[in-house]
Amino acid sequence: MMRALRACLVMAAPTLAAIAAISACGSGSSSGGQASSSGAAAGTAPPAIRQATLRDFDPRRFTHSTRVDNEWSPLPPGTEFVFEGRSNRGRGRLPHRVVTTVTDLTKVIDGVRTVVLWDRDINAGRLLEGELAFQAQDDDGNVWNLGEYPEEYDGGRVDGAPDTWIAGVAGARAGIVMRAAPRPGTSSYLQGWAPTIEFRDRATVLRAGLRDCVPLRCFRNVLVTDETNPAEPADGHQRKFYAPGVGTIRAKPVGGREEEVLVLIGVRHLSARELADVRRRALVLDRRGYSVSPRVYGRTPRAR
Repeated sequence: MMRALRACLVMAAPTLAAIAAISACGSGSSSGGQASSSGAAAGTAPPAIRQATLRDFDPRRFTHSTRVDNEWSPLPPGTEFVFEGRSNRGRGRLPHRVVTTVTDLTKVIDGVRTVVLWDRDINAGRLLEGELAFQAQDDDGNVWNLGEYPEEYDGGRVDGAPDTWIAGVAGARAGIVMRAAPRPGTSSYLQGWAPTIEFRDRATVLRAGLRDCVPLRCFRNVLVTDETNPAEPADGHQRKFYAPGVGTIRAKPVGGREEEVLVLIGVRHLSARELADVRRRALVLDRRGYSVSPRVYGRTPRAR
């Protein structure tokens, strides 16, 4: 199950000025907060910082949960970023596009107010999936995944959302999207636990301090993780590349059936009118979730 991709806030479309802004955010500087103090230069961290596990999830430790400024996975509201590549969805490896927007909506899940993310999964020009994802940052700077509502489409119509999971519902538990101080040689970590759909993606930090170039630009001090779901071995592994102050810039497969490859090609900050339209469209999914997935999504309060 592919995890959503994240990127960096840029105050304009990806013109020369925007690329310059991305260069600044990719230099390792940070807007402040506890995630900044983790100082993950080249993926290193002070020995005193302990690596979080699922046992560390505590709703009481999410004081400013929607201020997600983790150096490796920042979520500034109003950011839209685009990934392109190829993927095999049963008809050969076709052009694939993922558009993710950090909305200004929030939703309370398992006692934590989360940021609402809206993803659109487009394969060979057809919208195959629209997803709401819910993330939050704890007081130590770890970013958590608290659920996903992925609608599947067939011929432009909603064909269900069988992979919906919500922390605190049907035995599901929140997982870690990104630790506050990721570094190679540390233990792997679950990115979520949902027994009813056999979702238990696990990630490991493989390398740090790399240089990697994508269509948007080249980045230094790149962090690489390896993700897999032991319950679905045929899916293989996925390597994700994270630039400091930016987020995910590349995803590529190691084995698996879909062979999905994605690279960051554009990022921009939405205008007030565009953000209002995104909010409206995300709320349509939120409302529809109560009828499409009443036993899981229907047990959450409305996004607002």
